[in-house]
Amino acid sequence: MSLASGIPCADTLEAEGYDVTRIDVTRDVSSVLAELRPDAVFNALHGPFGEDGTIQGILEYLAIPYTHSGVLASALAMNKEQAKKIAKSSGIPVAESKIVNRFTIRDKHPMPAPYVVKPVSEGSSFGVVIVKEDQSHPPQVITSSEWKYGDMVMVERYVHGRELTCAVMGDVALGVTEIIPEGHSFYDYDSKYVPGGSKHECPAKISPNIYQKIQTLALKAHQAFGCRGVSRSDFRYDDRHSENGELIWLEVNTQPGMTPTSLVPEIAAQAGHSFGDLLSWMVEDASCLR
Repeated sequence: MSLASGIPCADTLEAEGYDVTRIDVTRDVSSVLAELRPDAVFNALHGPFGEDGTIQGILEYLAIPYTHSGVLASALAMNKEQAKKIAKSSGIPVAESKIVNRFTIRDKHPMPAPYVVKPVSEGSSFGVVIVKEDQSHPPQVITSSEWKYGDMVMVERYVHGRELTCAVMGDVALGVTEIIPEGHSFYDYDSKYVPGGSKHECPAKISPNIYQKIQTLALKAHQAFGCRGVSRSDFRYDDRHSENGELIWLEVNTQPGMTPTSLVPEIAAQAGHSFGDLLSWMVEDASCLR
């Protein structure tokens, strides 16, 4: 999905007056960048390599300013085990979880259902499996040869409720959006990227105190991880029994989607920042040692 972000970002930055060179990243990206020597790199990559501190390390080594978070924050946010430790130690509410070898849960539930099984270091909801209350045994796909997300997985208590997300721009928490999957049980890859897979309620229709609490926690996560530029924190909010309910932080995204209709640009627009203004701010914010 990197091209889905990269193309509109490049087009919009050109329209804003920037001289843009588009690089389709391959293994020789360091030599391409060393020869090109851009004033700044707009990082529109998603997933491993682009989001886990790898490309950030290359840019640091080449001393080329870049957007989004730096090496450490990117690596920590991408690793669900480390991310949860940091969030919990910062007073951010997280769901109970454990890291296990996938082959140890072949015959017995690792925790009472419902629970979620996630790869430790993946994005875009790849490999996420929800185990429901009525399932008699763990999901067989986890231990099958089809599984391609590593042997160590996170098993996490499933949190009922609404999917909410909050963007942070610099040191300001912007608005909160509710994500409503259409025809999907949760906000999976298809509901994120397939047209019509989800709808967004921006701003989210929740009580002002929960809205403000989400903004506070999103900014706290952004700062605890040492994020830079823009980030997006995702939450589950269970208000089935009371308005206060249970609010759980899921993750911080250091490379959120950046199409004009993606969540961060949509939230930024609600806060008065056009897509062009947002991207220009990110380019001007680019630096090394992030």
